[in-house]
Amino acid sequence: MSPQRLRATTPVAIAGQARKSLLAMFLLMGMVSMGWVPRIPEIKDAIGLTNGQFGFILLASTFGSVTGAQLGGRAIHTFGSRRVTQVAISIMPLGLAGMGLANSGLALVISLFTMGFGYSLMDICLNAQGYTVERIIKKRCMSTLHAMWSVGAFLTTVIGGSVARFVSYEINLVAIAIFAAIAFIPAAFFLLPGDLDEHDGGEEETSAKIPLFGKSVLSLWGLGIGLFGCLIAEGAASDWAGILLRDDMGYGKGVNASGFASFALAMIVSRLLGDWTLDRFGPANTVKYGAYLGGFGWGAAIVIAVPLSDSHPLIALIIINLGFACAGYGMGPMFPAFILAAGATPGVAPAVAIARVGVIGIAGFFFGPTITGLISEFTSLPIALFFPVAMLFLAGFLSRTIKTEKDRD
Repeated sequence: MSPQRLRATTPVAIAGQARKSLLAMFLLMGMVSMGWVPRIPEIKDAIGLTNGQFGFILLASTFGSVTGAQLGGRAIHTFGSRRVTQVAISIMPLGLAGMGLANSGLALVISLFTMGFGYSLMDICLNAQGYTVERIIKKRCMSTLHAMWSVGAFLTTVIGGSVARFVSYEINLVAIAIFAAIAFIPAAFFLLPGDLDEHDGGEEETSAKIPLFGKSVLSLWGLGIGLFGCLIAEGAASDWAGILLRDDMGYGKGVNASGFASFALAMIVSRLLGDWTLDRFGPANTVKYGAYLGGFGWGAAIVIAVPLSDSHPLIALIIINLGFACAGYGMGPMFPAFILAAGATPGVAPAVAIARVGVIGIAGFFFGPTITGLISEFTSLPIALFFPVAMLFLAGFLSRTIKTEKDRD
């Protein structure tokens, strides 16, 4: 039977298939983008980098993500999100494999740029698809889609931490890259086609080009900076959790991956509940209370657990994992909330609005670890982590920029 015969024919049925496809795509995207997290300390040591040097090298992924997000919105508006996704699915695995095989700072820079570019390109495509799927099926699913990203991130972290004593990080990362490169192809098959994904703005009169600054895009800047603060915190938790537990708290290989695993697991739970939460409380309140919960819990855990780790390592391990869990639970629905608000911006094509907010916000996911590393070079990593904690509070403050129909009720 031809694969084309498996496609549905009515818009609602096609959107239903696309939703299932998006669940798989977000899962794989989480696995690839976070595949290196449990092996970061080993990669850092193998290349011989200090915290400051490692943080500076992470800027490469920031530049890649900004470039990908900037090109992504216009490319989607012109060609459709499914076509652009078909390009992005070959870039991300290539970046991950390069990160595993990098034997110098320059090789790692190139690989991080490739990963950042491919990630932001795919992220904007999938979020634009998710926004349109919600409109067609008239049911929230964005937070559940992001929950699958967290499931992928959690699985790849647990697997990486579990095999760290037996499998080299080179084999670990290349294996994930090969698996994802193959799995992405069937996963992307049922994404919304160009005539349904509203890449050109649909029936509403929208613009594909918007100014960088000005009153007309002020709301997008507010949303973008709020998302920037959220993703600075998420990126720092992802990239520095293992190093904090190993270098500053003394936990060995495998155990040091528990911080990010706790963060990712809590994020899965909150995102699975996120569609209900967004409906019940609205995106603005969801962001505000999530940011404050995550910031207070994470900051308090660092203050208590790090000095306690010398005398009571088990208690300290429990506390620091609870702190990362608070951060993950609070942040979980925040990204979907900002994306939904961006897509609802009047007069701008959803893909373009999501791309503008994304180009500001996604940079934080890669920029946060860099700034955290540079601060730690002059102070210490536990002190430096209060930078992403503060950015999480900023995201909560900027929840007031979120204006959706639910928030106006």
